[in-house]
Amino acid sequence: CSLHHYGLLCADGEREKSMERRLEVKRRRKMSGLKEGRTDLGTVHRERVTLVVDGSHFAVDPATFTAHPNTMLGRMFGPARQHNFTRPNGKGEYELTEGISASIFQVILNFYQTGVMRCPDGVSVSELREACDYLCINFSASTVKCRDLSALLHELSNYGARRQFEGFLEELVVPAMVSCAQGGERECHIVVLADDDIVDWDEEHPPPMGEEYSQILYSSKLYRFFKYIENRDVAKTLLKERGLKNIRIGIEGYPTYKEKVKRRPGGRSEVIYNYVQRPFIQLSWEKEEGKSRHVDFQCVRSKSVPNLAVPGEGGGGGAAWGGTMPSPQVDELDRLNGPAPSQLPQTATNES
Repeated sequence: CSLHHYGLLCADGEREKSMERRLEVKRRRKMSGLKEGRTDLGTVHRERVTLVVDGSHFAVDPATFTAHPNTMLGRMFGPARQHNFTRPNGKGEYELTEGISASIFQVILNFYQTGVMRCPDGVSVSELREACDYLCINFSASTVKCRDLSALLHELSNYGARRQFEGFLEELVVPAMVSCAQGGERECHIVVLADDDIVDWDEEHPPPMGEEYSQILYSSKLYRFFKYIENRDVAKTLLKERGLKNIRIGIEGYPTYKEKVKRRPGGRSEVIYNYVQRPFIQLSWEKEEGKSRHVDFQCVRSKSVPNLAVPGEGGGGGAAWGGTMPSPQVDELDRLNGPAPSQLPQTATNES
C-alpha cells in the first residue's frame, strides 16, 4: 500500500513538472511573439501609414506598396523611406498632391491589394490612366477591368498610338527633317504616300503648287496610322513635347501623275494631274520666326516717284512735270528716323 501511494506521488510530481514546462514554453513563445510584433492571439501586428489624398485619409500597410517596388509608392515606402527621402507632414501623414481624386486612389489601392484595378461606373478611365502614369503603374487590359469598354479601348489606343508614333518619328520623320535642316531650311512639309503610290510628273510642266519642296515618305503603315484623327492628335502632342512648333497634321490632295494635257489659246500647255488624298505633316524649329516675317522699314527707304517721265522725252524735259515737282514718297518710319521736316526739300503744293 505504501509503495502504491509512493507511485501515485511520483506520478503527480511528473505531471506537475510537465505542466510547468509547458507553461514555461508558452510564456517564452508569448514573449517572443511580443518582441516580433505579435499579439497574444497570434496575429501579426503590422505598421500602418496614413495617406491623405484629395482630403480623404487612407490607412495602409506599407508592405502593400513595397510588394510592387517598380511603382512610385513602392519606392516611396521602400528604400526612399528607409533613407529618409520620404517624409511625413507634421501629423505623421503622407500627402499626395498631384490632383488624384479619392475615388481614383481607391481604385488604385485595389491594384496593390489584388493586382487588378476594377473601374466602377462614374470613375473616369482617362483620369485613371493619368494617375497610373504618374504613379508608374502599368495600365493595360490585364491590370484594368472596366464595364465601359469603349473608354478603356480608347485609352489603350492612345497608349499604343503614342508608342507606335515614337518609332515612326525616329525611323521616318526625323531623317526627313534632318534633310531639310542640312539644306538650310527651318521648317519642313512632309507628305506620306502609300507604298504602291506612283509619282510621275512632267519635267516641263510640274504641278504649280510647290510640291517639289515637300519631303516624300513612302510608308503604308504611317499612312494608315494618320487615318484616325485621334492618332493625329497623339502625334501632334508628342511633336510638341519634342520642342517643335507650328505643327499641322491633316489630309491634303497630292498630285501623282498627269492625266492629260490641254492646249490653251496662244499655244500654252496646261497639264492636268491626278490627285490622291494623303496625310501631311508640317512643322517648324525656327527660333526667330517672328523676326523672319517682319520687314524692317528702316532698311527699306522708299524714295521712288511713280509715273516719272524720262528726261528728254515728252517735249523738252521739264514740261513733262506739269510745272510742279511731286514730293517723294517717304515711309512713316523714315519720317521718324530721317531729318526734321524743316530740313526736307520744300515743294510747291496746291490744295483746293
